[in-house]
Amino acid sequence: MSASNMKTIKNRMKSIRSTRQITKAMELVASSKMRKAMERTEHSKPYFDILSETMDNIARDNRDFSSVFTRKREGRTLCIVIAGDRGLAGGYNHNLFKSLNIGDDDIIFPIGRKVTEYFTDSSLYTEDYERAGDIGIDECSKIGELIAEGYKKGEFTKVTLSYTSYKNILIQEPKTVSLLPVRIEHTSEGMRNTRYSLTIYEPDAETVFDRIIPGYISGMVYGAVSESIASELSARRNAMESATDNADAMLDKLELEYNRARQASITQELTEIISGAENL
Repeated sequence: MSASNMKTIKNRMKSIRSTRQITKAMELVASSKMRKAMERTEHSKPYFDILSETMDNIARDNRDFSSVFTRKREGRTLCIVIAGDRGLAGGYNHNLFKSLNIGDDDIIFPIGRKVTEYFTDSSLYTEDYERAGDIGIDECSKIGELIAEGYKKGEFTKVTLSYTSYKNILIQEPKTVSLLPVRIEHTSEGMRNTRYSLTIYEPDAETVFDRIIPGYISGMVYGAVSESIASELSARRNAMESATDNADAMLDKLELEYNRARQASITQELTEIISGAENL
């Protein structure tokens, strides 16, 4: 191997080492942020659980209960889709978009820059919340109010929520759940409890239920955003870890190739020196 080829190998190794430093740093950053995102997910669950329990109790314990948020109607669907703001996260965004089942007349509520980029030709309900990383409790409260009001006005008659569910550090699964209309089952147990229920709702059960709906939506969105961020960071960590491992493997291979070439070059030089000495 010529000296120029050996120099090419050294330059490639230098470039790979530089890239490896970046992927390793991104892996460590994603790991640190992921732990915080997981804590945020855990902290959001009790709030939503209490809201869901309250809604179930109101609906089950009132025989004549009726709400616009529980009635099925024909019309368009509002699809809340939560994806990432950036790439370099393996198949995180691609897997979510691949799992979606969205009709031509459906409306998209994007959370995450990649959503607005993906649905460029679709009907977007708003672009005010396109950065998933900036979505906190206050933003989710506004989203809950906005969606509840649009649903009451009949702008859409069904609401779904699509995001990536965090299972563990290695598994993140795309998931779609129905938010509205709220499905309520009037069980026989609930009807029996009506006779002995000591809960009195003012001004009435339906009004209380309707006022809880925006909080229910915001709680669901906040939990989904938290899980999505944890999933994205986990996927990015795994992708960067894989890239770092691949860089290590390439460096080992190139270093072996370089050492062999260097040894061959030294052997050739020695052979030429010995041959020259014999000809003297």
